[in-house]
Amino acid sequence: MLLVLSEEHKEHLGFLTQVDSAVVGEFGRIAVEFLRKGTNPKIYEGAARKLNVSSDVIQHGVEGLTYLLTEGSKLMISEIDFQDSVLVLGFSEELNKLLLQLYLDNRKEIRSILGELTPKLPSYHSLEWRLDVQLASRSLRQQIKPAVTIKLHLDQNGDQTTKILQTDPATLLHLIQQLEQALGEMKTNHCRRIVRNIK
Repeated sequence: MLLVLSEEHKEHLGFLTQVDSAVVGEFGRIAVEFLRKGTNPKIYEGAARKLNVSSDVIQHGVEGLTYLLTEGSKLMISEIDFQDSVLVLGFSEELNKLLLQLYLDNRKEIRSILGELTPKLPSYHSLEWRLDVQLASRSLRQQIKPAVTIKLHLDQNGDQTTKILQTDPATLLHLIQQLEQALGEMKTNHCRRIVRNIK
């Protein structure tokens, strides 16, 4: 699987051809720091002074490199695919090898950083349900009005929360059909391929 880079990313990465390999290695370190701690304008300004360019050029170069490394790490692309992805940028052989080495050295760390950044969503713990049927009221003597009440227990970061939902059986059946359809969709080859690439 090859990385697809936009023209903007290619333009940002084009700055790497104007600097030597030590600077590209330093940019790689800054890119990993950027993922870990966020942006730091002082680093960009210091590098801009040393290289006699604007801090925006440095920032775009680091962000382009960050994108290249994170996308490669996210998709866990192989060495050959990474080399082929970088080859379209038209860099020198030495720079291509340096980028590959940066990718190989940092991909596990980048994956762990990206794993920590994912939001912690609530997970299912248990479910209680009850069916209520109203058979009559003061104004209507013969009516059947069913309602399903669901008490959903969720876990989030060790804390348990409870959500109470109420619906009529027709809506519940529609919801069940939609969920079964989604589960069936997950068994298709296309979805399996996507899930395999996400892991």
